[in-house]
Amino acid sequence: MTDNLMPLFTPAETVPVADQNRIAATPVADEQRVGFWPQYFGSIPQWITLEPRIFAWMDRLCADYHGGIWNFYSLSNGGAFMAPEADGEDKWSLFNSMNGNSAELSSEATGIAVCLMAYSHHACRTEYDAMTEHYYRLRDYAINHAECRTIMHIID
Repeated sequence: MTDNLMPLFTPAETVPVADQNRIAATPVADEQRVGFWPQYFGSIPQWITLEPRIFAWMDRLCADYHGGIWNFYSLSNGGAFMAPEADGEDKWSLFNSMNGNSAELSSEATGIAVCLMAYSHHACRTEYDAMTEHYYRLRDYAINHAECRTIMHIID
């Protein structure tokens, strides 16, 4: 590189490798919520059932869940998920009766765990590769999440 050319990207020595490959979650604006499901999951059979199935998983995993507002997120790797707003508390207490594991998670981590459960079951139910890809996109985000160990503990 000559002195009169600008680099096309930030030199690697100034940006940690983990940050270069980090998947980012971006909240979906309220006016874009109506198109969230068809945009990300519209090609998947029975996509219309995903949201109520996510609510059902939350109800199954969290005794304190009684409905509420959920936030939608898009991922920089093409994935998407939703997470419940905290109801006055910072953490949600989850218990998975299928593996006996319990954990306290933030709202975002709770959404990730619940969506991973729902996505996995929907992928098995539909046998549709695009749903499996959504599972792995969200899992890839979860792997670098601050609460990764807890998320994996609850879904194991």
